Amino acid sequence: MNENYELLEHIYQDSEMACFTLEQLLEDLKEKDNKIKRILEDILKEYRSWKKEAEEKLESKNQEIKEKGTISKMMAGMGIKKEVKEDNSDSSIADMLIQGISMGSLDTEKKIKSYDKEVDKEQLSLAKKFLKFQEKSIDQLKKYL
Repeated sequence: MNENYELLEHIYQDSEMACFTLEQLLEDLKEKDNKIKRILEDILKEYRSWKKEAEEKLESKNQEIKEKGTISKMMAGMGIKKEVKEDNSDSSIADMLIQGISMGSLDTEKKIKSYDKEVDKEQLSLAKKFLKFQEKSIDQLKKYL
């Protein structure tokens, strides 16, 4: 697989995991009165859009779409349940998500820097926009700390 597809695959996998995590979190918060739920829904909506865009681009180039493993999802789900059970305050939830999105944005930034010369401008531009979205999401969540 060349670097163009690796960059798209990263966007897909990161978005897929974020969607899974946010859906799980919103389900766990369904009966709770958290103010942060609205922003979580907005971020989830954007991650779904990124996932769909990356998926369509990979499919258009006949690339296999690799999803995150079941174990990764299971571990994330268990971690979310534990965190929400221990402290479901908006501040705690924002902190947990900032940590997760930050890990993803660091990975995105590393890939952008390492593939800067190898990938075509369209893929690089897409990855940079994805990184900006991640950074914007972190800034939105910081308001709840």
